[in-house]
Amino acid sequence: MTVPVPKIGSVVFDCVDADHLAQFWMELLDTEIATQFPGFIWLKPPHEGALSIAFQQVPDPTPGKNKLHLDAYHEDLEAVTDRVSNLGGSLVASNEVPGFVWNIYSDPEGNQFCIGHGVESG
Repeated sequence: MTVPVPKIGSVVFDCVDADHLAQFWMELLDTEIATQFPGFIWLKPPHEGALSIAFQQVPDPTPGKNKLHLDAYHEDLEAVTDRVSNLGGSLVASNEVPGFVWNIYSDPEGNQFCIGHGVESG
């Protein structure tokens, strides 16, 4: 008998307005809705090998700091910052350690996510 091993298929955001938050992430990641049920929306993975991002509508926002966040990468953080802002999100902080730079952003409901890239030394 084989052991049943679940496969992770998506990262799910609890949110007050699933439609609005899904629209933000669809625009940012240039993807579309894969599946939708009342109160639930799953987006198509934005590229091969990526997880799906999903949204579950809840009556109250999750309090406190994120215990889970998304990490992404892009070489042009200035352009990404402009895009996040134009879509209704915001830049929270910029960080750098030797060899790596990243920005922390917030989506329209305050969920934080990071976008970064490696930097050349020297």
